[in-house]
Amino acid sequence: MFIDKIQKTNQELLDVAFAFQQNGQILPDSYVIDMDILLDNAAKILKEAKKNGVELFFMLKQVGRNPYIARKLMDIGYEGAVVVDFKEARIMMDAGIPIGNVGHLVQIPNAMIPELVAYHPKVITVYSMEKLECIQQAAKEQNITQKVLLRVYDNGDIIYPGQTAGFLLNELKKITADILENYPNIQIAGVTSFPCYLYDEKKGDIEPTYNLLTVKKAVDILKEVGVEAKIINTPSATCTRTVQKMVEFGGNCGEPGHGLTGTTPMHAVCDMEETPCIVYVSEISHNFEGKAYCYGGGHYRRSHMKYALVGRNLKNAQKMEVLPPSLESIDYHFELEKECEIGAAAVMAFRFQIFVTRSDVVIMEGIHKGKPEIVGVYDSLGRRKNE
Repeated sequence: MFIDKIQKTNQELLDVAFAFQQNGQILPDSYVIDMDILLDNAAKILKEAKKNGVELFFMLKQVGRNPYIARKLMDIGYEGAVVVDFKEARIMMDAGIPIGNVGHLVQIPNAMIPELVAYHPKVITVYSMEKLECIQQAAKEQNITQKVLLRVYDNGDIIYPGQTAGFLLNELKKITADILENYPNIQIAGVTSFPCYLYDEKKGDIEPTYNLLTVKKAVDILKEVGVEAKIINTPSATCTRTVQKMVEFGGNCGEPGHGLTGTTPMHAVCDMEETPCIVYVSEISHNFEGKAYCYGGGHYRRSHMKYALVGRNLKNAQKMEVLPPSLESIDYHFELEKECEIGAAAVMAFRFQIFVTRSDVVIMEGIHKGKPEIVGVYDSLGRRKNE
């Protein structure tokens, strides 16, 4: 999906990926991150956001909940992380990373609510009165006020399978009145939905979804009952271009994830402010009946995996089609269209969600200064290896 774009914009990363794989420093089933470019991307998004009054919380599930990256993002001015679930919250808490938003796609288990409230996240996203009750109890016991975002939905909204949840828009006024009357340690800070912006292939641009209209309606409903939605969280595909769209269509809070690595769908086909800075590195394991097979482990069912560069170095690498395993199969290997030299590197670039794989994450710095260095190897859940 991104291999052509990386060949065009970040050939140095490809050169290093081949070299380090061939000298044994990078094992198969590794995502290699060009940290210098990632931080450059992050700084561009942050600059645009500050210029337009948009708040940002970084999303790191895609790159394996990585605390090293989180610290580097804090160093350049980000306020904190949005964590996709309670397990990612644990990783960030153990690393001392501030949490901007928790609970959006996955609510906090009851047993963890007191601990998370005590960690003082900026907001907790909720979509059930039962969770609000638990948060209220924890905040009351700790004698604090906890800010929350209300996740809302309406007929016509996009809700991906496995993410079905939210307060129905026509019930929001009643729910808000209930919170104001019966939850004194809860403060409604704003509203959210997902996804509010997506890349539109026909228009060739990032465009608002119907979910954004629902969020804007929710802001008006809250206003009717005397609540100002200070945070209008409109995530998905957050990058420099999306921030510009938010100024036009609405929202004041985003969550750059794939924007940080220059790998939103729009980055694959358009020249954007951000540069792709991550590749997947494997190795040819064997040949069988006219096809080559490289080590797997990093497959994501929405990866749009298409091509690999195969060879001993980038200069002699051949581009060939990748045939990923069927969805009902384990990705022990990826099939390539023809036989290859055993031990050659296979380098790919596709849509990824590292936290749902068994891959390693190799963080490299100094690539563009001619001094490439591995600064850390992590598992797919953000735990440093070999320490």
